[in-house]
Amino acid sequence: MREFSVPPIVTVGDAANLTDPVWDNAEVAPDAVQFVRPERAGGGWVDVTCRQFRDDVVAVARGLVAAGVRPGDRVGLMSRTRYEWTLVDYAIWAAGGVTVPIYETSSAEQAAWILADSGAVACVVETNAHATLLAGVRDRLPELGQVWQIDLGGVDDLVAAGASVDPAEIDRRRAALRSGDVATIIYTSGTTGRPKGCVLTHRNMYADIANAVPVLPNLFNPGASTLLFLPLAHAFARLIQIGVVHARATMRHCSDTKNLVADLQDFRPTFVLSVPRVFEKVYNAAKQKAEADGKGKIFARAEAVAIAYSEALETSRGPGLALRAQHVLFDKLVYGKLRAALGGRCRDAISGGAPLGARLGHFFRGIGVTVLEGYGLTETSPAAAANLPSGTRIGTVGRPLPGVTIRTDDDGEILIAGDLIFQGYWRNEAATAEAITSDGWFRTGDLGQLDSDGFLTITGRKKEIIVTAGGKNVAPAVLEDQVRAHPLISQCVVVGDRQPFIAALVTIDEEALPAWLAGAGLPQGTTAEQVRAHEGLRAEIQQAIDLANRAVSKAEAIKVFRILPRDFTEATGELTPSLKVKRQVVHKTYAAEIAEIYQG
Repeated sequence: MREFSVPPIVTVGDAANLTDPVWDNAEVAPDAVQFVRPERAGGGWVDVTCRQFRDDVVAVARGLVAAGVRPGDRVGLMSRTRYEWTLVDYAIWAAGGVTVPIYETSSAEQAAWILADSGAVACVVETNAHATLLAGVRDRLPELGQVWQIDLGGVDDLVAAGASVDPAEIDRRRAALRSGDVATIIYTSGTTGRPKGCVLTHRNMYADIANAVPVLPNLFNPGASTLLFLPLAHAFARLIQIGVVHARATMRHCSDTKNLVADLQDFRPTFVLSVPRVFEKVYNAAKQKAEADGKGKIFARAEAVAIAYSEALETSRGPGLALRAQHVLFDKLVYGKLRAALGGRCRDAISGGAPLGARLGHFFRGIGVTVLEGYGLTETSPAAAANLPSGTRIGTVGRPLPGVTIRTDDDGEILIAGDLIFQGYWRNEAATAEAITSDGWFRTGDLGQLDSDGFLTITGRKKEIIVTAGGKNVAPAVLEDQVRAHPLISQCVVVGDRQPFIAALVTIDEEALPAWLAGAGLPQGTTAEQVRAHEGLRAEIQQAIDLANRAVSKAEAIKVFRILPRDFTEATGELTPSLKVKRQVVHKTYAAEIAEIYQG
């Protein structure tokens, strides 16, 4: 067992809440640009000052009050990343409410469960598709009242309705908010398939960001700017939103990643937040372009120099003269062009949600963009550890942030304590008791190692949740149960941890196979191994996959499957005596099959 603790820089008082920085900024720097949002007409952009943002928040909050939202009421929010997401989020808080984010890619089942379980009394959606999805499950949501659609002027409708509400009511509600009050319920995948609602208070999130900002001064400062393109329903992106407001930096939202490159070059942010998959895409695209242009050898050499240069920065002597000279040369030939793709001003980035990998970390630092990898979960508000400008060790997720204590248990499980730890799972005492120890430590379910300097390295995952390279949490049981429902299928193991997409390994039920063979006109006695590539059999399995995919979002859907040559058995080691699948054994036995999926 090893433990490392960093004392807090900021302690959040009982009367504080997350809207305080909005009001403080409006008073201290009313004309500073807080956000850049699209113009209502045309394709241009308009600045939103700190004063204007505060006024916008008040106007929407008055509309929520007019609609009957009371302090403590839950309000759903389903939209892509855009200015209105942030505006509605802060307005819900200013009205004393609790924001319940829903991924804009969520299925009808997921949205219905989240709104019903949280007891949401109202919901803001973005598109016609969202409104239609919600209408289809409305009969299962007796507590849900009004629904506003952003694309149909729903925010303007709220502002108009709020005109009859005294602005002083918002002041009263804000003054009544305490740091211990619930700010948000964020639903995260559980091993049983039903998402669990993580209850986070104003203190949880405020303590997390207020202690992170001082140790990340080059990212969070009044002159800094970022282009946010990750879903704000993700706790990671939400923390950056709060950090931008807290530090009075400037943020522009990117709702469609198809426009990401153009938006980066237009807005020219000083830092970005991303998940490893995006950094992988930037690297792969640059490498492929160089090879297509006949400059593959130059890029390969530039890559090697960048990695060597970054690795040398961690030695006492630093890069030697020859390495420095090569670095300067390739900065002109290659690195400058890569930085230009990020807008030209971006020298820092934050990565989280899944492991980045030392190679990519060194590559990006070598080209002049330091990627600070961090670690946390929704239950930790979410940032618990991070590499900092004052202390970075590539290949680790950094040290605990101020106010955080991290411990590795005897079995290697990572435990975390501090004001950032969530209050528990909404209406789920059993899951809460399992996750939080009697003395307040949160059991992450992840395995790791702490070195003597406090740097944390993630070594594995104790729980079964899959985290894709894009940072999406996927509960395999949801998909596996659906796939196994097909009569031809015996077992299904979903894979995709740290990979760009979800895939599945499927075995055929040997008792059901003869009937299928007869229908296909194939000889009895033909084995699964002999027909696993048969188009007819694959079409049958694809139907089961398609049905299972309806229960999840696109990011969680199975993209590729492989039919294995034989079924799992206890004798061959893939099943326990109670016939539960031993995932690690399956992963090891069929490592070549899994590798082939992702190599393809």
